[in-house]
Order: sequence, then structure tokens, then C-alpha cells
Amino acid sequence: MSNTSMNMGRATFYEDRNFQGRSYECSSDCPDISSYMSRCQSCRVQSGCFMMYERPNYMGNQYFMKRGEYSDYQSMMGMSDGFRSCRMIPMHRGNFRMRIYERENFGGQMHEMMDDCDSIQERYRMSDCQSCNVMDGHWLMYEQPHFRGRQMYMRPGEYRSFREMGMGMGGMGGMSGMRFMSMRRIMDNMSM
Repeated sequence: MSNTSMNMGRATFYEDRNFQGRSYECSSDCPDISSYMSRCQSCRVQSGCFMMYERPNYMGNQYFMKRGEYSDYQSMMGMSDGFRSCRMIPMHRGNFRMRIYERENFGGQMHEMMDDCDSIQERYRMSDCQSCNVMDGHWLMYEQPHFRGRQMYMRPGEYRSFREMGMGMGGMGGMSGMRFMSMRRIMDNMSM
């Protein structure tokens, strides 16, 4: 039996700011919101957590949203076009465990984490993190220390090369040149 709860999240997306225009209710992953509406400028997350993406098929910059109201993406997050796809993040109820590596293909320094890390440079004396293995739980990785900057959602699995995933130098998908410097567990009671 899995430690991940099957309790799904639920969000309602709106075409215009301030919850106006056509709406679409979602409780699972959606690779292309434009199938349901021309744009997405605001949303209400009634339950659970979602990762929102600037482009279809889970590409581009990512934004984490927990329960709450988001009336205007442009003023809140500096987005001009709104969101184009989303992933529902299942809530994990057990331990969290992730190994981070200094180099691609699990090379260089390795550190195993079970809790949030606000700076890999301060805690581990690592100047870069280029691969990881998420063994338990769901994590948010941030490009700057202290949980700031662009984000990347990591679910259980092996991530051998952030560069090849479009997150490293010269990468595609709006994540070009990204380095991860802090990590946080995605939990029910997390604050942002």
C-alpha cells in the first residue's frame, strides 16, 4: 500500500482576471488548458496542490499553487499569458527522501535529504546540483537559496541530467541556465 493519499485536489480555472469569463474545473493533470478555454488568467484551488506551467505539455516556467485564490497571475507572478497546463500534486503522507548530486548522472558529491534545505551551498558546501533521485515524497526545487526564484516540481524518480531535461545551460522550455540551490518538501501544511 502506498503512502500517497488518493485524495485528489480540485481547482477551477478562469479565462479572465478576478475569476471572470469561462471556467474549467480540474482534479487531475491537464496537458493543454487551451482545449477548454482560450487562456487562463486566474484560479481558485479548492483543495490540494497544483503545479502550473506557462506552456502546454508541462513546459516552461512553473508555479506552485496551494489552496487559495489567485485572482491575477500577471500582477502576482509577472506572467503575461497565463497558464497553459497543470499537474495535480498528490499529497504524500510518509517520509520524504531525496539524494542530490553535484554532477550529472549521479556524479560528484552526494547528499541524502529528508527535510527542507534552504541553501545547499551553506548546508553541504555544494555550489551546484545537476542530478537527483527522489525516492519518497514530492519536492519543489528552487533556483536560489531560501526558496526563491524559479521552481521545478520533482516527483519520485531518477533525474540524471537537469541540463538534458531543459533546465541547464542552453536548455529549452524557459528553464535555460537554471541551477537548483534550495529544496522544499510539498506538504499539506507548508507555507510559502
